[in-house]
Amino acid sequence: MLIAFSVAPSGDGSADGSVHDAVAAAVKIVRASGLPSRTTSMFTELEGEWDEVFDVVKRATEAVFPYGSRVSLVLKADIRPGFSGELDGKVERLEAAIARPDDSGFEAV
Repeated sequence: MLIAFSVAPSGDGSADGSVHDAVAAAVKIVRASGLPSRTTSMFTELEGEWDEVFDVVKRATEAVFPYGSRVSLVLKADIRPGFSGELDGKVERLEAAIARPDDSGFEAV
């Protein structure tokens, strides 16, 4: 399964609204898990079995609690039994599709 999640504190009183220290605490948990992962500017993607992935998400969320009075968690899951390596595989298939000549009559921008 693939999980894309974002976790952030609120109610911390930070004037600039920056949450990078809290996000860093969560991402450290993800990276220490040893599961395949990727962090972008908006989400962290994580791949593994149901129980191990949700355990990491739970611990990453708990790591953010010291940074605010409440925590927001946004999560999206792609549950596809029998598949692994999809963290990169999905992107590779997309890039291959983009690289193929387009027969729609429209020029790519």
